[in-house]
Amino acid sequence: MKKTWKKVAALILVTAVSVSAAGCGSSSANKTVPGNTQASGEKSAGGTSGSGEYKDTLTWAQGADITSLDPHQGKETTAVQVTKHIFDTLTVVNPETGVLEPSLAESWEQTSDTSYVFKLRQDVKFHDGSQMTAEDVKFSLDRAIKSAAVSYIVDFIDTVNAVDEYTVEITLDAPYAPALRNLSVPFAAIVPKKAVEQDEEGFKLHPIGSGPYKFADWKQGDSARLEAFDEYWGTPAATRNLVMRVIPEASQRTIALETGEVDLAYDILPNDMAKIDDNPKLTLFEAPSLSCYYISMNMNKVPFDSAKVREALNYAIDRQTLIDTIACGAGQPADAIIAPLVFGYYSPGAYEYNPEKAKELLAEAGYPDGFTTSIWVNDNQARVEICQAIQAMLQDVGITCNVEVMEFGSFISRTSAGEHDMGYFGWVTSTTDADYTYYSLEHSSQQGAAGNRSFINDPEVDKLIETGRSSADEQVRRKAYEDLAVKLKEIGNNAPIYYSSITAGASAKVENFVIDPIGYHKLDQVKVAK
Repeated sequence: MKKTWKKVAALILVTAVSVSAAGCGSSSANKTVPGNTQASGEKSAGGTSGSGEYKDTLTWAQGADITSLDPHQGKETTAVQVTKHIFDTLTVVNPETGVLEPSLAESWEQTSDTSYVFKLRQDVKFHDGSQMTAEDVKFSLDRAIKSAAVSYIVDFIDTVNAVDEYTVEITLDAPYAPALRNLSVPFAAIVPKKAVEQDEEGFKLHPIGSGPYKFADWKQGDSARLEAFDEYWGTPAATRNLVMRVIPEASQRTIALETGEVDLAYDILPNDMAKIDDNPKLTLFEAPSLSCYYISMNMNKVPFDSAKVREALNYAIDRQTLIDTIACGAGQPADAIIAPLVFGYYSPGAYEYNPEKAKELLAEAGYPDGFTTSIWVNDNQARVEICQAIQAMLQDVGITCNVEVMEFGSFISRTSAGEHDMGYFGWVTSTTDADYTYYSLEHSSQQGAAGNRSFINDPEVDKLIETGRSSADEQVRRKAYEDLAVKLKEIGNNAPIYYSSITAGASAKVENFVIDPIGYHKLDQVKVAK
């Protein structure tokens, strides 16, 4: 048994969390794969009570609260899991097929390399009763472009022109291959111009969209409630009310599911997957995700301004042990910041676990006895456990690393400000295109809130990212991302740890739930039998 694993086990036992092989078992008989609408196996997510009657409220639990109800600010998954039901976008990606489909735009035409014309639906009302028009689309996209938090998703746009009441022309500043997919990301949501202009601060607390549900209330740190919108332009919501419960501890989310306190629970603790899978009253959903978990090293701070130190840290981490123990096998070691299912993925070669090499590099960097640092992580149980295990591994090479746990909103704001030494993050490539992640996390213009929390500023990296996002030639894009993956491994500003599986647990009475590999689960057609 490895010395590192002994320390990992000791740390986890101290926190009373079992990581034994037996605790990680799962029959996987009822797991889903992308494209399935329900779990396979004998039990089904489409089971009913036989009465044909359904509850008027569906309650789900997630690990953290909404960061902002404003879609042009709240880009974190925990915010989008709520706001996705309130707002619509011009286009949408089908979570089962991955195919781009119309939404608020009923059709579109690419009229040149840098121009798209969208025909809007004429039957769309916002929750305040006003009609959606081209002016709302122009206002919304212009607003998103100005937002420091989400501009990266739409800043390929040069101008938005309302041609007539229901026609919009979007002109790009250069050819941009992922344009239509970027417009499907929830941060490109369409909001009512008049309502926002009249009271923007009020809008942030009482959002108005055109989605299947309208906002009812939000008890910060506890819950949020949505009500079905009777004048929704699309298929009416299947359940009258949606309630989101904030339950930070994954084990408590599982308990809430078992007791019937909630109907759905997101991000199941690996140790609890078998428990749900073996319970005939519950259904486990699992699928490969588009997420990568990684450590971001702040290059503006000593000693992470040293390439040798960053390389040493990469060699010091036993990624497979983290997956086999903390994640109970639910994932694979990461060798790049984007997942293998993402367009543009290229493997630059995985870091082997080599603590002796790490010590050599530290000595070469001027730290033969190591140094003291910290890693910040938000208050998510699984993430904290990963950081505790990494803490033990770094200790093996002489690095004393304090794990600092903080509330999610504070974690995001303080790392955006660059206060951290290291931060442990999860990032999902929401568009399934490499540009979404590489531009956000690695381009020098995106430092801080937009995503670049390593504060990398490298002209060669910027050039490769710009080539990948501007070329219409798929082969040119692939080559740019191949070179970029190799270059980023040399720099080592972010240490990719693992690609996760995405999980959810449901009551067997839940029908029509589709797991979204991005994590933006849509619930408007989900219902729960009494």
